[in-house]
Amino acid sequence: MNESTEECSPFKDRKKKNHMSLNDKKRLAREKAEQYNSNGRPIRQYHMLTAEEVKQGKETHWEELEIIGSIKNISPDLWKLTYLTGLYLNDNQLTRIPPDISLLVNLQSLDLSGNKLRSLPAELGELVYLKELLLGYNMLRSLPHELGRLFQLQVLGLAGNPLCQEIMKLYSEPNGTHRLLMYLLDSLQVRVPVPPGRPWIPLSRPNKNIPSCPVTVMCYNVLCEKYATTQMYGYCPSWALSWEYRKKVILGEIRHYTADIITLQEVETDQFYNFFLPELKKDGYDGVFSPKSRAKTMSENDRKRVDGCAIFFRAIKFTLIKEHLIEFNQLAMANSSGSDDMLNRVMPRDNIGLAALLKTNETAWENSLPSEVQQPILVCTAHIHWDPEFCDVKLIQIMMLSNELNTILEEANRTYRNVNHHQPPIQLLLCGDFNSLPDSGVIEFLSAGKVSSDHQDFKDLQYKTLLQKISSCERPNEFAHSFKLSSAYENIMPFTNYTFNFKGIIDYIFYTRQTMTPLGLLGPLAPEWFKDNKVLGCPHPHIPSDHFPLLVEFELSPNAHQSNSNGLIGRR
Repeated sequence: MNESTEECSPFKDRKKKNHMSLNDKKRLAREKAEQYNSNGRPIRQYHMLTAEEVKQGKETHWEELEIIGSIKNISPDLWKLTYLTGLYLNDNQLTRIPPDISLLVNLQSLDLSGNKLRSLPAELGELVYLKELLLGYNMLRSLPHELGRLFQLQVLGLAGNPLCQEIMKLYSEPNGTHRLLMYLLDSLQVRVPVPPGRPWIPLSRPNKNIPSCPVTVMCYNVLCEKYATTQMYGYCPSWALSWEYRKKVILGEIRHYTADIITLQEVETDQFYNFFLPELKKDGYDGVFSPKSRAKTMSENDRKRVDGCAIFFRAIKFTLIKEHLIEFNQLAMANSSGSDDMLNRVMPRDNIGLAALLKTNETAWENSLPSEVQQPILVCTAHIHWDPEFCDVKLIQIMMLSNELNTILEEANRTYRNVNHHQPPIQLLLCGDFNSLPDSGVIEFLSAGKVSSDHQDFKDLQYKTLLQKISSCERPNEFAHSFKLSSAYENIMPFTNYTFNFKGIIDYIFYTRQTMTPLGLLGPLAPEWFKDNKVLGCPHPHIPSDHFPLLVEFELSPNAHQSNSNGLIGRR
């Protein structure tokens, strides 16, 4: 064997390795340890610009910072770096983390492992964008309950701490991080004060010189139990998410505002018949309800959990003439004409509308209305599809709804003209969670009475020919409806739905503007309450739904615009 072969022999290398000295082994172990931190992860690599690179105009942009070197104290200037998304202070000699760490509001990853921390500041719970929090190998015996507010946390490192058995037991269970966070959040004392009352905003004075019927109308999405999960609303304690807790607060709100007409969305079938209806009957209400269309295909037991829409009315003021169910999936199928877009996008969504044709009783009127006059009013509520990616479905659902309401009103007018030629025009109230912002095609269609057939919400899909069949417009490039509607909450509320990821206006009360006058409405919750108390979203222990109830008082006058029956306008 020649010399070069001998030097390259693997047997030779193995022999040398097996006879490595103790000092060499220690040196290799030390070098390996220097490449990894206390979490067993590789030390992060970085590059500092050279003077030459700076001269060439090169720049750096960094959002993460690692500080190493057995440091014992942190400069207060660190908390000014609010743009940081990652901060790595592991493997130092820190004994304390100041409350000012909460100023790093954009942090997503924080590593404090391998220090000498005996406690953590409660303010750590304000870093709500954290997805990774490593606290291993410190001296922590407890965790602040405020950590439960870190609902977006995916990785939590606690190994190597003398924490109590209760915490470690939860932490070691499947999905332990989520379970531990919910335990901490549920144990956190609610220090947020009850929000101040919402102001009543007067809009106009009632006319005392003519017979009139004042009517207060509420619209409220109560958040169905099956949708109120800790996965969806992780910032809310589980006890405040439970239906047993929330339903009492919701009922208290409804009773507090004492509306004459109440429209609710996301009401479970079982809760309508066994909670809302019996409770509100005690207060003099009667009501109608329908679940989403999927209930028809379910067993009786499963059907109880399907949510839908409900309309309640004060029986002393109104009498129910007839109720109507509008099923969007059935209408989509009937109007599809084989269209793939209508069949694949619109038809599978089983949202519904529910309408109740009411008439006023004599006791509803003020200023001496003749007893033979009964004002008919069509109250409709709807829950439109939620997904922002399906804005075309939302717009088509609302178009189908308006077309059905037009049919219902025309039929009702024919019926009442045959009975009494002196009956006043039928008024229309349209309330609901339309899952659509004020600048959407849905709200443009309702408010303006028309929408372009090329509106971006149609997503350039092939609906034009199909929708012309249900439009009141004879113009080829727009769709229209036959009502003159106004939104009662025009530029009043900054949001009607308030969650961590979304805040916006998606709930509405529309009315026939020729024959109904809004006298006043319930204003918004004070924005300062949310900001000052760092309320991440709703539901909240003080707010039982992610929606806020809308409440409007209208004045109905039977003599208003008698010549223009129920606000219908001619074909455009």
